[in-house]
Amino acid sequence: MFLDMNARTQQILLHVAGCMLVLALPLLFSPEDLTLGAYLTNPPTQREILFNALVIAVFYINYYGLIPKFYFTSRYLFFLLINIAGFVAINFMVSYPHSPPGPPPSFSHNAPPGPPPGNAPDLSHHYRPGSRHSFFMDISQHLFIFLFVLFLALLLKIRERLKQAEKDKLQAELSYLKAQINPHFLFNILNGIYALTIERSDKAPDAVTRLSGMMRYILGESGKEMVSLQQELDYIRNYITLQEFRFGATIRLSYHIDVSSAQLKIAPLILIPFIENAFKHGVNPEEDSEINIRLTIVSTDLRLEVFNKKVAVRHTPEEHSGLGITNTRQRLSLLYPHEHTLQIEDNKGDFRVFVTLKLA
Repeated sequence: MFLDMNARTQQILLHVAGCMLVLALPLLFSPEDLTLGAYLTNPPTQREILFNALVIAVFYINYYGLIPKFYFTSRYLFFLLINIAGFVAINFMVSYPHSPPGPPPSFSHNAPPGPPPGNAPDLSHHYRPGSRHSFFMDISQHLFIFLFVLFLALLLKIRERLKQAEKDKLQAELSYLKAQINPHFLFNILNGIYALTIERSDKAPDAVTRLSGMMRYILGESGKEMVSLQQELDYIRNYITLQEFRFGATIRLSYHIDVSSAQLKIAPLILIPFIENAFKHGVNPEEDSEINIRLTIVSTDLRLEVFNKKVAVRHTPEEHSGLGITNTRQRLSLLYPHEHTLQIEDNKGDFRVFVTLKLA
């Protein structure tokens, strides 16, 4: 949320700076080196500032109103006609009246001479109402600025819409990936508890309690974009403990979780597929099975290392699908595009995974 507010503040400041720059264009590009007061009292400069202010209004009217209502609904003729009418109206507003009414100039021979040249700025050459050439130059300049602002509004709005479509696509992909991952977890965990009940193990009640905590997490938290690191670590611990209950002494299992701060945030169920994969492919009671898991966090840097020896394991068709790591690789790319590394070593006798994440 803080990042969203920061981005919104930057956007507002950018808009304010852009508007001030547009309003200052007549002053910045004026050929005369005069004081600010002389510029602001100059009628042609006043008209240009008024025109630029109206063009800014055109930008926001198009950006927030006309483009979404007419352009994005394919009502291009209405969109074009409204903007043409707006251009004509703006030019009428800034061009009429051309000059304030006043008495005709006096050509009396007895009139006292005027002030010598250079005592007052001569700004008349900026705008000559009777000049047809000047009129068409003004219209051409205004049309260029108007079209530039209109196309800028179109470009920014289309870009905003594409970014929103990309964000919606991302959310849809994440929801699809989670929908595939969660039932796969549940399937494996239920198999483990089923084995405990068959053996009439005293660990079965504790296993059921841990499973209920995991289910509560999956149903209540996994749909969120981010969860607390503590919740994710509790889920991982419960999962490993359930697998310990299930396989007992048939595997050499070691795991170490060293966390300096559990107040960080992490994407839900982003790490567990690598751990689950180790149990799925690294456990066979008739072979030397070994699994090592190490998860460390220093500051905001998370590192996960998972090792398992390869053993002969018979899998159901669902377990052969390989959705876990494949989907998690996609989720890492979508959620942590420049803030993660994933290294997988598929050796002849073992399988190793190294994951690093930059947490928020």
